Amino acid sequence: MRHLPVDSSPRPKQYRAAAVAAALLALCSALLLTLVATGWHPLITVDGDVSRTTHRWAVEEHGLTHAFRVLTDWVWDPLTMRLLCAAVAVWLVWRRSAWGTAVWLAVTCAVAAVVQQTLKAAVDRPRPVWRDPVDSAHYAAFPSGHVMTATVVCGLLLWLLRRWGAGRALRGTALAVAAVSVPGVGLTRVWLGVHWPSDVLGGWLLGGLVVAVAVVAYESPWGARARPH
Repeated sequence: MRHLPVDSSPRPKQYRAAAVAAALLALCSALLLTLVATGWHPLITVDGDVSRTTHRWAVEEHGLTHAFRVLTDWVWDPLTMRLLCAAVAVWLVWRRSAWGTAVWLAVTCAVAAVVQQTLKAAVDRPRPVWRDPVDSAHYAAFPSGHVMTATVVCGLLLWLLRRWGAGRALRGTALAVAAVSVPGVGLTRVWLGVHWPSDVLGGWLLGGLVVAVAVVAYESPWGARARPH
């Protein structure tokens, strides 16, 4: 297998773009977190209306609901996503091409998991409750762990492929998979009645924020010095 080129030098343009994205995502995440934590009525109303509609569809469409359960429990499960990230990190170490990047990748995923669980405990938002549930889930609702983990893993891997100049076919395939997976996992969580729509939105925003902050750290001069050529 052909080695991907390793470039450990900082890139000012990428650094600035990631910093701007991180700032915008932090602002949006903080706003949504405040609205959820304070129980802002318009948001709660929209969450309830959308969730009741999708739950009714889920009860009626048995085949589609079963397919969504398989996707959310096996394909887009946080454990599956983290194992994918771990496999990429192991590959990086095994090929001896960028162990510093492998550590960065693993640490970012670990930080995302800690942030996710901390926010769940802090907000302690109840999940939807149904008389006729089609699925079940544990822990608090906000943010969606499935969505946040998928966003972080797909975002990191897509950025690494671009950063290292992977081939167009590989990047196109990865982009297509991510374009289906990141929105798809959010749809399954609302459809199965285990998350409110704003939980999913929070997962997307916070996942994107983690990726942007990780890229800022990677592209910073300090990050470049920490990675051997």
